[in-house]
Amino acid sequence: MKTSERLLKAAEEIWAGYHTHPFVEGLKHGTLDIRKFRRYMIQDYWYLMDYTKVFGIGVAKSKSVATMNLFAKYIQAILGGEVNVHNGYMTDLGISREELESTPIAQDNRSYTSYMLRVAYEGGEAEILTAILSCAYSYEVIAARIVEEVPDAPNHPVYGRWVRGYITERYTGNNVILMETLDRLTADYTEAQLKYLEEVFVACSRYEAAFWDMAWYERD
Repeated sequence: MKTSERLLKAAEEIWAGYHTHPFVEGLKHGTLDIRKFRRYMIQDYWYLMDYTKVFGIGVAKSKSVATMNLFAKYIQAILGGEVNVHNGYMTDLGISREELESTPIAQDNRSYTSYMLRVAYEGGEAEILTAILSCAYSYEVIAARIVEEVPDAPNHPVYGRWVRGYITERYTGNNVILMETLDRLTADYTEAQLKYLEEVFVACSRYEAAFWDMAWYERD
């Protein structure tokens, strides 16, 4: 079994819960309270700032130009793609720079990114790829399921942009490269090393679930 397949299997129950989460259900059906989405976008913006730093550590720790390019490509995709989507939403939702800057980072958010950064500083290329996979790939999986169940969801006037952003060829293509690279780098990993990767992936997957809870229950 490939490492990426092993990780996904280890967290499959957690991932199954994403699809039935009330926040995701609201995105899917266009029924989500705009106030909750507004707050989510602010928190997700701050999440992306630290998430990008994890890729930056990956660049520094890369042992090959190919892996360095992968991490750098993601940085460009986040800062030039996802952040632009967020900026567009900020404008549409009337979120000013002052409000963004004055909104504290929620505890679940800070805990998640702190964990990823710790894994990145302590580990190597494969550990970093594992830490970021739960976010990078789960959003693709969630968006794909939304479109499968509600084909018109990408056309929703508010939430359609969010759905479309994670099903683009560019986004899904980057995830394929991410997983192929992880599988290649861990081909000779010992069972103990693979167990640690499972631990990291499951922890990050739980943090993803907590992030959706944070957004739905509006936790600080």
